Amino acid sequence: MAAISFSGWSPPTIGGAKNFRIRGPGAGGLAWMAGKAGPITCDSWLAKRFIAGKTAFGPRIAGDSINWTALGFAMAILKIARMGHPVLLQRCATVADPGAPEIRRLVADMMETMEDAQGAGLAAPQVHMALRIFVFRATAERAGQDPEDTPIGNSVLINPTIEFLTEDRVLGWEGCLSIPGMRAAVPRAPRVRYRGVDCDGTPVDRIVSGFHARVVQHENDHLDGVLYPMRMTDFSLFGYNEELSRAAQARYEVEQASKKDDQRE
Repeated sequence: MAAISFSGWSPPTIGGAKNFRIRGPGAGGLAWMAGKAGPITCDSWLAKRFIAGKTAFGPRIAGDSINWTALGFAMAILKIARMGHPVLLQRCATVADPGAPEIRRLVADMMETMEDAQGAGLAAPQVHMALRIFVFRATAERAGQDPEDTPIGNSVLINPTIEFLTEDRVLGWEGCLSIPGMRAAVPRAPRVRYRGVDCDGTPVDRIVSGFHARVVQHENDHLDGVLYPMRMTDFSLFGYNEELSRAAQARYEVEQASKKDDQRE
């Protein structure tokens, strides 16, 4: 894959051009941006994310639009920040124009990244953008019995607010794309109301419960620099996925053996 650098440009985010990879035939599958060669000068932030594939494309002029489909590229798969990166501890900035082209592109790339990582949600700071945006989904398979635990497809919430509708807190298992390979039982409000807007500026206002409520609370925490371990009350319920699974299997086997012993008596 040909590498790229951007002349006359200050990256809008920590790590700049190296924060994403792309998918498509012109990229030879998946490839990380090298960001070291072949200057491309233009004023559009989107154009500065131009990718060189099988063919060497020349410099683009300011204001040029890029037909990504014609070039054989899918949306970008963004690099996910891991726990310990300073961007995950920031309070994020309000988005002034939710419909701006660069915000729409970011949201589309976040959706693609969330799907690629098989996540239930992804917040902008997790992809090195300290903005009050997150994308999420709640599948029917993960919904509970409460009618307010509504399934929802890929969705975006910009400049969100969350209102807890109960003082109760319920433990539930959570993972995080920024803390790979681990999970924990985290206390969350079982019922919330969330508000915000989408990329068209359309107001979003929902009352939800269960898994749906948990996802939006988790993602909204990211916008205030809060990771789920900061919400925990019992660190014995925190560990690597494989170890927690082994421990659960061992407990199950002990319980089954105990039941068989009781039946013999």
